Amino acid sequence: MQSTVDSRLQLFEPVEFVLTYLRQRLKFSKKRARVAIHPTCSTRKMGLEDKLLELASACAEEVVMPPDIYCCGFAGDLGFKVPELNAAALKDLAAHVCTCEAGYSTSLTCEIGLSLHGGIPYRSILHLIDEVSEPVDE
Repeated sequence: MQSTVDSRLQLFEPVEFVLTYLRQRLKFSKKRARVAIHPTCSTRKMGLEDKLLELASACAEEVVMPPDIYCCGFAGDLGFKVPELNAAALKDLAAHVCTCEAGYSTSLTCEIGLSLHGGIPYRSILHLIDEVSEPVDE
């Protein structure tokens, strides 16, 4: 969408928006926890997986990004119709995240499949940011 939208508009992926506009306006207090992150396919396509890791690392003491889990297999909403795609893509996820208290990503449908197959709750990275940050006094 970013490549086809009118050039007068700026679209931001959530991680990109937080790092560009909010990070300097927020004070982060790292959560004493081990959390997992999952860069979505679109996050990877935009080259933002390191930015997701950077942001999660500002929020939690320990961050796990499973090295062999690239795509959740939900394929938009296709995972609702063909759950075998999601199950196959995430068959090894639980072994990577079993020591984490929660997981974070940037897509609700991905988070549904990740929660189901990871054995931990996955939510938007924005939930974690909200939990550990407060506005900087100006």
